[in-house]
Amino acid sequence: MHLSRRDWSALVVAGLVAGPLRGARDCASAAGAPGDPDDSQAGGWRMLFDGASTAAWRGFRSEAMPAGWRVAAGVLVKDGEVPDLVSREQFGDFDLEIEWRIGVAGNSGIFYRGTEEYDHIYWSAPEYQLLDDEKGADNKTRMTCAGACYALYPSPAGHLKPAGEWNLTRIVARGSHVEHWLNGVELLAFEQGSADWDARVAASKFSDWPNFGRSRRGHLAIQGDHAGELAFRVIRIRELA
Repeated sequence: MHLSRRDWSALVVAGLVAGPLRGARDCASAAGAPGDPDDSQAGGWRMLFDGASTAAWRGFRSEAMPAGWRVAAGVLVKDGEVPDLVSREQFGDFDLEIEWRIGVAGNSGIFYRGTEEYDHIYWSAPEYQLLDDEKGADNKTRMTCAGACYALYPSPAGHLKPAGEWNLTRIVARGSHVEHWLNGVELLAFEQGSADWDARVAASKFSDWPNFGRSRRGHLAIQGDHAGELAFRVIRIRELA
């Protein structure tokens, strides 16, 4: 079952996304997804991080897990500047949920449909921004605050939890249509490859890379090359038909 905007709003009002891991599990159960990370196949969901294994991840242009990332007490965490994580698999149409916590002044991002044709993943892939909106250096504009499609589409304020608390991100990509969600609220939606998208890319730094945002299938990635703590408790995905 696919949750409508009204369904998600009801979950928020009911407080189902208020707690850290409890929020992720309750929302997943309501959507027909697994109510427990061990039940990774229910509803078509697969765990990309289950609190223990990092087998689904590697480094950019590398088969090895980058140094600086570690699993501690069921959490995937890094403390400083480290190489980016890249998913071993590629995904086209998908529904992705990630539970994350960022440190004070922290800055990171989740990339999707990325390729390894350029020197960096962000030269090809759109980014869901992760930020401490209160003290992060990128907080001067909503175009680069938490939940934004970095430097292209702004996110509304008021849905992010403070640094050190857990947030639940959802990214839905189906064909050209992409949605960014945060803690049960749809923040923004856009059409990759539309006239509006092309105009925004042309006016941004991403215009330097002709294939930026053009792939409809690619890797997920997590940005590591900023200082500060970043942690993940649940990363799961289901591919959409």
